[in-house]
Amino acid sequence: MDYRIEHDSMGEVRVPADRLWGAQTQRSIENFPIGVGLETMPGEIIHAFGLLKEAAALANRALAPERMTEEKLRWLREAAGEVASGALDAHFPLVVWQTGSGTQSNMNANEVIANRANALAGKALLHPNDDVNMSQSSNDTFPTALHIAAVLAVEDRLLPALDRLTETLLRLEAENRDVLKCGRTHLQDAVPIRFSQEISGWRASAARDREMLCSALPYLKRLALGGTAVGTGLNAPMGFGEAAAAELSGMTGKNFVSEDNKFHALSSRDELVFAHGALKALAGDLMKLANDVRWLASGPRNGLGEIAIPENEPGSSIMPGKVNPTQCEAVTMVAVQVMGNDAAVGFAASQGNFELNVFLPVLAYNFLQSARLLAECMDAFNERCLAGLTPRREKMAENLARSLMTVTALNPHIGYENAAKVAKLAYREDISLREACLRLGFLTAAEFDRVFHPEQMA
Repeated sequence: MDYRIEHDSMGEVRVPADRLWGAQTQRSIENFPIGVGLETMPGEIIHAFGLLKEAAALANRALAPERMTEEKLRWLREAAGEVASGALDAHFPLVVWQTGSGTQSNMNANEVIANRANALAGKALLHPNDDVNMSQSSNDTFPTALHIAAVLAVEDRLLPALDRLTETLLRLEAENRDVLKCGRTHLQDAVPIRFSQEISGWRASAARDREMLCSALPYLKRLALGGTAVGTGLNAPMGFGEAAAAELSGMTGKNFVSEDNKFHALSSRDELVFAHGALKALAGDLMKLANDVRWLASGPRNGLGEIAIPENEPGSSIMPGKVNPTQCEAVTMVAVQVMGNDAAVGFAASQGNFELNVFLPVLAYNFLQSARLLAECMDAFNERCLAGLTPRREKMAENLARSLMTVTALNPHIGYENAAKVAKLAYREDISLREACLRLGFLTAAEFDRVFHPEQMA
């Protein structure tokens, strides 16, 4: 492999000749061989850095034109745009398990943008620290990149996937208004319910999760940029944070604003904890939905068997013809991962010491993984399972007819205790509720037929 020599304040470092990063990135590669190739900095963070660096350059051009010249701005913007688009992802090799402030990833962005811009300009025009990192510190850029990435992940990926799932639930709800089935509580038979009502519970949960996610977004749109090293704004021109936030808003279409209190913005990650709590709530509801679907589809002959779901692949390497609810299982595993991530997010966010939280990369890794997994599993589950869900009406009718809890309809006519006697006799001797009620003499046949209408109980 060919190398070139780069230098930083600590001296010279050999860097692969075909890579755009510089000395500080190379030092990080050598000093943190942890999770290499497996747990690299999320692409969402890298792309957010591209947006951030372009916005910062525009703000610097407006506020400090003597330092950020039009020529520098031109090439910096072009290089930063390539980072934001993902075109330079191969030049961001750093792992999550590095400095807790994310300094090395910030410098990775600074070095790549400077070297790429210089190559485009055909001369040594930009310096990673003096120009690309102008008016910034890693301590305010990484929290800003984290918030940008989190907003884009939730608004542009997660919410659309949730909306697609909700649309399917709305369709299923409308299609199944006439389907009556046995309700269940404690995994035991309960009074009748319409299948559409059961689906409406799933749909309402999804809608409430959406509301909670949206309620967290305004806090994530408040940015630390402009606080520099400790929140005082040292070495940044007055109004830099506000100007950069305005540029980011124009670039992304999101309403980013500068956080009023930069000391809070650098040391606290409470906004991320709140937002991830909404992700965990969504995970919990998806767990419930997926479990309901696989319970209702259980069988096909010796389970509940009340719904049919698509058969996507063979389910067993030894049992021919077996098909399993694999999409449901994927959703529930994602839900478990998100719940674990929530613990990591909560612990990491609690570790702000004095003027800085130094658990930023692990916060980014867990939050963005949760958002990404939830979006992807919802689309897969929706497309490959939920959209093809159909009721097995005859089985639902059979299970409802065998349910003892329809005896609840008799409570107003024979009382709770007598109704319990009817249910117990019917269960003990495996006879119908009607036969049990008549045998006990609580109602005549005509009276029973007049008052017993399970279809009216829903």
